[in-house]
Amino acid sequence: MKKIFLIVSCVFSFLMISCSKSNQVHSVNENALFTLGYGNFEDELNLFDLARNGTISTYMTMRDGFFYIANGEAKKILELNSYGDLLSLYYNDEYLKDVAFAGKNSISSTKKAIPYPFSTLGPVAVDSRKYIYAVDTLPTERQERDASNRLLLSLVVLRFDSNGKFIDYLGQQGPGGTPFPYIKNIYTTRENELVVVCTTNEGLVAYWFNIDGFLLYTVPVSKNTVPKLKTNENEEAPAYISVENIIPDCSEHKLYVKVDYYMASMDSALKVQSGIDYYTTFLCPLNVDTALYDEPLEIPPYEYSVTENLTKEIYNLPFDFLGVTENGWFFFIVPNEEGFIVQMVQPDGQRIVKRALSVDHSKNLYYTLSLSGNGIISGLFVRNDNAQAVWWRTDSLLASFINQ
Repeated sequence: MKKIFLIVSCVFSFLMISCSKSNQVHSVNENALFTLGYGNFEDELNLFDLARNGTISTYMTMRDGFFYIANGEAKKILELNSYGDLLSLYYNDEYLKDVAFAGKNSISSTKKAIPYPFSTLGPVAVDSRKYIYAVDTLPTERQERDASNRLLLSLVVLRFDSNGKFIDYLGQQGPGGTPFPYIKNIYTTRENELVVVCTTNEGLVAYWFNIDGFLLYTVPVSKNTVPKLKTNENEEAPAYISVENIIPDCSEHKLYVKVDYYMASMDSALKVQSGIDYYTTFLCPLNVDTALYDEPLEIPPYEYSVTENLTKEIYNLPFDFLGVTENGWFFFIVPNEEGFIVQMVQPDGQRIVKRALSVDHSKNLYYTLSLSGNGIISGLFVRNDNAQAVWWRTDSLLASFINQ
């Protein structure tokens, strides 16, 4: 096969692996923080329908030691400290009645109970002012259809200030704008700007809003606009491209586009294509001010081995892109039999750190993971009897490397 490298263009899942790791990786200790029971009380989660088909609508994020859980099944958002104490409750009073926690109009109180007619909650984010952003679904009569792109536009991002007061909702153009298509995730930056990443039939689209909610950029990213693989003769390689994720930088107007490349595999005997094999992954920084890609960073794959009939085979798989910290470290993660392998890559790619996170997947019915700006990985693991919040202090690990 010809040697292949990446030429930068100037235009703009988790897999469960039934195998063993090829290399031993040191572990990061898990810190179990608190558990939440199941039920209809204020400090409980409604997750009674896990056995039914459909999407789970419970999401979690952590900022500055506080956990924010959007429990779509109960139409509420919980703010808790790291001990599991409920500090604020945002709830649909048509769904959750007789709230004993704080009181309905308790905006000036230390503990807040804020009624809001949530529908089907999605991802949640929090900025440094403790403004809460939550994805929600509009009523059917207010949804729109984009016939030309075959999209249902049904989602908005709700904004609440630090006192719990509802500000407005954001659509594609800003406050009160056209609803979004499916929202993959939302992010806040150090400047308290909001980035909404949507999935369309053509690829991903990032909407970047300023601190007041007004649209700064709309950035579509598809397999046709990302950097292509080229042969050493500067010809485009016949690669299959998958744009896996987009995550914004914390400080700059920059998006990190994770692109996985696959190549056709050939049957040497029959001389025909026998399948498609993973080839490589690049993290492509996109400057949204100039619409130009900076130098890409190659991301090492996850290597795993399979032994069968005394024969050992080594395979490569791409990591999933979990996030980027305020000091610029990139986090990638992949599940394995023992839990997860997390790969932390320095901004210049000079240092790559791998660690294992021990998790017993057999006990989990559902989980959601979050990366904080200072580099703490948090998880909410839903089990038969309760939901457990944990974190791994990978921030301390990174600090030790930064100080070297």
